[in-house]
Amino acid sequence: MRSRGTTPHAPHAFRRRAAAALSALIMGAALAVAVPGQASAAARVDNPYAGATAYVNPDWSARAAAEPGGEVIADEPSFVWMDRIAAIGGTPGARGLRAHLDTAVSQGADLFQVVIYNLPGRDCAALASNGELGPTELSRYKDEYIDPIAGILGDPAYASLRIVTLIEPDSLPNLVTNAGGTAGSTPECATMKANGNYEKGIGYALHTLGALPNVYNYVDAAHHGWLGWDSNFVPAAQQFKKAATTEGATVSDVHGFIVNTANYSALEEPHFAVTDSVNGTTVRQSRWVDWNYYVDELSFAKALRTELVRQGFASDIGMLIDTARNGWGGSSRPAGPGPLTSADTYVDGSRTDRRIHAGNWCNQSGAGIGERPTTAPEPGIDAYVWAKPPGESDGSSEPVDNDEGKGFDRMCDPTYTGNGRNGFNLTGALPDSPVAGHWFSGQFQELLRNAHPPLDGGSGGEEDTQAPTVPTSLRVTAKSSSSVTLAWTASTDDTGVTGYDILRDGTRVGTTATTTYTDTGVSASTAYSYSVRAKDAAGNVSAGTPAAQVTTEAGGGTGTGALKAEYRNTDGSPTDNQIRMSLRLVNTGSAAIDLSTVTARYWFTPDGGASTFATACDYAVLGCGNVTHGVRSAGAPATGASHYLEVGFGSGSLAAGATTGEIQLRLNKSDWSAFQESDDYSRSTNTAFADAPRVGVFTGSTLAWGTAP
Repeated sequence: MRSRGTTPHAPHAFRRRAAAALSALIMGAALAVAVPGQASAAARVDNPYAGATAYVNPDWSARAAAEPGGEVIADEPSFVWMDRIAAIGGTPGARGLRAHLDTAVSQGADLFQVVIYNLPGRDCAALASNGELGPTELSRYKDEYIDPIAGILGDPAYASLRIVTLIEPDSLPNLVTNAGGTAGSTPECATMKANGNYEKGIGYALHTLGALPNVYNYVDAAHHGWLGWDSNFVPAAQQFKKAATTEGATVSDVHGFIVNTANYSALEEPHFAVTDSVNGTTVRQSRWVDWNYYVDELSFAKALRTELVRQGFASDIGMLIDTARNGWGGSSRPAGPGPLTSADTYVDGSRTDRRIHAGNWCNQSGAGIGERPTTAPEPGIDAYVWAKPPGESDGSSEPVDNDEGKGFDRMCDPTYTGNGRNGFNLTGALPDSPVAGHWFSGQFQELLRNAHPPLDGGSGGEEDTQAPTVPTSLRVTAKSSSSVTLAWTASTDDTGVTGYDILRDGTRVGTTATTTYTDTGVSASTAYSYSVRAKDAAGNVSAGTPAAQVTTEAGGGTGTGALKAEYRNTDGSPTDNQIRMSLRLVNTGSAAIDLSTVTARYWFTPDGGASTFATACDYAVLGCGNVTHGVRSAGAPATGASHYLEVGFGSGSLAAGATTGEIQLRLNKSDWSAFQESDDYSRSTNTAFADAPRVGVFTGSTLAWGTAP
């Protein structure tokens, strides 16, 4: 991402020229091959996609253009897959790496995208893409695969190209989730975890390719339906850090990460959010969400980026999202939220991702082309890309002999009733599919039919381009020192309004399907400006309402000492049966502070149920044994603050300018009944550490930081 801030949305920003040249390539015209020689070196840039013209693979493009309606997307850029040693030199029907690069130069492209995909023991939890190298063949991976690729990419003839490498899909996450002790774990993954060759191979690739000044390494980071649970999320980030500091690699060899590679998870779910609840039941309890903390890839990518930075990766890393096959359009796409009869009916009626189970990954029935390749669509997101070229099979629906090392995985068989990784559901795979990576016309046609946004001039249907009307009568209906409640009159639309975005001081802070919203991310005695805009299922967005101005109420006292609290929300649902957070304290003064005199208070309300509580420290840089914690009554309670979690320290000294480091905390009622945290005084929604003015820090009995309720 590299400090882009508010880079504007730029659709198709890396496809701007060479249409005539592409047509000639598709028709089989002779290629102009670059003569090796010294080219002007491409200066390393913040975002390699910004202002770039990306290479269009003529091998894929010709197959797409030959399909009915396929010419609509035939000029879109996508990644070239180097999925075995032979692919480097070229195979029947596909040119080799050097020929691709020569063609990129002749196209006038200045961005080239390539997948590095041939680890020893590759895809240990899936058979469809098993590779040619055995679990112990690390030396072959280095000598016969990575080194030749690096030699070609480092040719001065290609120095003017920005080369984006996608490093080893479906590898490191398997070490977290499928290497023992979980449903669907395999002996093959346990072997790869034990021998370390995934980490060593990826570390070697990062170090070797990262040494080239025009190469930008992006590491595969799975998707929300794989890593979105607490048990997977942080361990995965730690696993990525371990691989990135192995075999000579450092975190500086990683330019970013990519999620949803070759997968189908929706970019955004417009009709429901993970924080929604139905009749007191959070949607996290639904069968589809299954206690995950994310329901789409955009929210997952942003949260993962924050965690990766916390683990030690550069603060300016960028994320990519593969949107080639996650559009989920067509007649099955919901036009609005599902019925509010239960969490399951609400989620199943709302979700645009129409898979049987989020663990299904092979040639999914009903899928569609997603967002077209787009540069910097959101802060922190370098680009939406097509990592998996549409029309290339995920695997064969029945055993097929081949010389590519690719096996038969029952998850590609539409009659298979599943395994532990997909809850023993049907696979949802299309029939009659070929070996992984081979052209699958039936899938390509289905992707065109179900494209969302629809394809202009293609078979995606008539495109809805009419935005909803602007909401009216925006007003503040309640306010406190810690929250603002808004209401407005509904918008109208030719196809139906699906939700509303709430903007505070010009930044989106929430979304809702109703015409009311409570913002709890505010501070006491502070002026804010709110606006609301409506959106429909096609992604059309209205203009914002005239601003509603409000100043929050004053709190019960503000600290002025030499300490401050920083907070991050680690609990995506405000309606489950635990309150979870991370705190850290910072000495902002010029002298050391005795930690045994310091306490911090996080104010909340239990919202019924038991009046006794259990608390826990899950992790602390200082050691949980040195952290005290317990719940106390607030005495004279204010709104959202009848109780507080008090955190203290057994001993220690905090030097001037130093921090305690992260302290991960949680609490529950003794009867495990649910909370409603949305109106809790100290709660905020930020998932990265930020100043917490509604968390009190005391030295003795003196408020040193924060505004008391």
